[in-house]
Amino acid sequence: METAETKSIEVVLNGDPRRVPQGFHVEALLQHLAIDPAKVAVELNRSIVRKQDWRSTPVEDGALIEVVWFVGGGS
Repeated sequence: METAETKSIEVVLNGDPRRVPQGFHVEALLQHLAIDPAKVAVELNRSIVRKQDWRSTPVEDGALIEVVWFVGGGS
């Protein structure tokens, strides 16, 4: 049995099912996953989440999340 402190939800992150703590917003999820927010874009349930909305956008049970890393390069 989970306590309030360890309660988790299941999300699908980049195609892989994953359990994460309940109550996160997008920014907290990235911190939990040790992802540098300066280098990614986030899609939640098939909609891009603007960086300015990360702190106010909750991550709920069953969420579909895609994290896309920016890649430099070119010629």
